[in-house]
Amino acid sequence: MNMNDVTGKVVRPMLRLYLAGDAPGARRALEGRKRLIDAALEPIDIEVIDILERPAEAEIAGILATPTLSDETVTPPRRLIGDISNTAQVLEYFGYRNKDASA
Repeated sequence: MNMNDVTGKVVRPMLRLYLAGDAPGARRALEGRKRLIDAALEPIDIEVIDILERPAEAEIAGILATPTLSDETVTPPRRLIGDISNTAQVLEYFGYRNKDASA
């Protein structure tokens, strides 16, 4: 799922993963992030934002709970809060194709 920017260039999709520090939930979310990147058919970027280090960004985005995986390229933002371990469902929710499903 590549998008074009205003100049017509292809832009890689980007999600943001908001988490808090090194808590167990944050570590699980980071593992889920890696699985999502590996499983997506198209290249996908998932920026990690630790709200303890960058609270202003979380406040601007309106993040109330972590972990939150967010696509802020759409209005309103599309978000999943909590467990992102079901890779196939998460990719489908955000509109990405799974490598395993393309066979």
